[in-house]
Amino acid sequence: MVKQRHQYVCQECGYVSRKWYGRCPDCQKFNSLIEEVAPASHSSGSQRRGIAVSSSKPQLIAAITASDEDRLRTNISELDRVLGGGLVPGSVVLIGGDPGIGKSTLLLQMGSQLSQTYSPVLYVSGEESAPQTKLRANRLDINPDSLYVLCENNYEQIESHISDLNPQVVVVDSIQTIYLAQIQSAPGSVTQLRECTGHLLLLAKSKNIPIILVGHVTKDGTIAGPKILEHMVDTVLYFEGEQQQIYRVLRAVKNRFGSTNEIGVFEMVANGLREIRNPSELFIENRQENSSGSVIVSSVEGTRPLLLELQALVSPSNLGIPRNTTTGVDRHQVALLVAVLQKRVGFSIGDSDVFVNVTGGMRLNERGIDLGIALAIASSHRDKPIDSSTVVLGEVGLGGEVRPVSHIEQRLQESQKLGFTRAVFPEFNRKGMKTLDGIELIGVKDLYEALGVVF
Repeated sequence: MVKQRHQYVCQECGYVSRKWYGRCPDCQKFNSLIEEVAPASHSSGSQRRGIAVSSSKPQLIAAITASDEDRLRTNISELDRVLGGGLVPGSVVLIGGDPGIGKSTLLLQMGSQLSQTYSPVLYVSGEESAPQTKLRANRLDINPDSLYVLCENNYEQIESHISDLNPQVVVVDSIQTIYLAQIQSAPGSVTQLRECTGHLLLLAKSKNIPIILVGHVTKDGTIAGPKILEHMVDTVLYFEGEQQQIYRVLRAVKNRFGSTNEIGVFEMVANGLREIRNPSELFIENRQENSSGSVIVSSVEGTRPLLLELQALVSPSNLGIPRNTTTGVDRHQVALLVAVLQKRVGFSIGDSDVFVNVTGGMRLNERGIDLGIALAIASSHRDKPIDSSTVVLGEVGLGGEVRPVSHIEQRLQESQKLGFTRAVFPEFNRKGMKTLDGIELIGVKDLYEALGVVF
């Protein structure tokens, strides 16, 4: 009989200690160490937690064969794009997002598509009963012959069913509901999360099957549990979007087998999630023309250029301290551009409230939209609209200069394809650029020159 050993685990960072501290020595959080029973250790080196592991020998990397043809295509092109071309056999993917954003819907649709090509597929539901899962499948019009549903929380039972069924893909919804019987702590605790994820990771590698995990998120939007959870898995995806909006964005923040800059865009409809193949056209089709404070900007997410409408509103403040309120862009980025407009151009907007919004519920993190934000604020301040056929791109420095951006040709080609006839961009990007039919290319060196062009 193995003697139980108690330990203290930080619920914030996963720090493990033999004794209790009022303040975690690692993350410095107070009252975050919770007493738990340490998992029993195994003396066998060839087996870990009941899973057989074959011994391996060092190999020359040149002698190892691997290709993208081995990936499992989900037949959902937006999902395959974010994954880097499909699911890699033996990989573990963690997907997180706010409650009700559509994680389970996306994975049930993915399981249905995969089961038609790579059967069987096992969907492990730890939060819903089988009839509840079936009701959701009926709503999504999903009824494949090779998609199996297992409603179970005990890891040992899940592993046993996986060994019996031998599925090609496994989905676990969600990892916070799975527990190991030998660990005397509640499901979702740091120890349970770490140990269950480690078991599933070893299971995926030993059987060479991809496993997709659904992870809950905290109020800050990060995946619940210790950060080590994201380090253990191969790919981390976040499903973003506002529940009041119909658009959803799937974003990769970690991917060992592909780019971490790719995004997939979906639309929530009555029967599930629908792919958006050309999101730029969709985001700008309802734009109100000749409206002050509105401008079209070009942003690049991974290899995909996106055109979006950016709106700004400048109004006198009724408060002692003016506000900078943003949706979809960084508030500090807007505050910096307001200061540049005041210092370098002479705009008197220091006592005004500034509101900036990206339509469609998108979030933009790159500096290539700086010039668009500045011109939208200037347009609202002067109450002069920017020509609706103009697209703006460029980074703005603290001196008011317009700095170059990457992927300039892809941005301009997307603008040309959608019918824009004028583009305002950094002069430095003009070097070696080919002319494009039907679109006037205007290079600017600083913010003052850009204001003269658009107004």
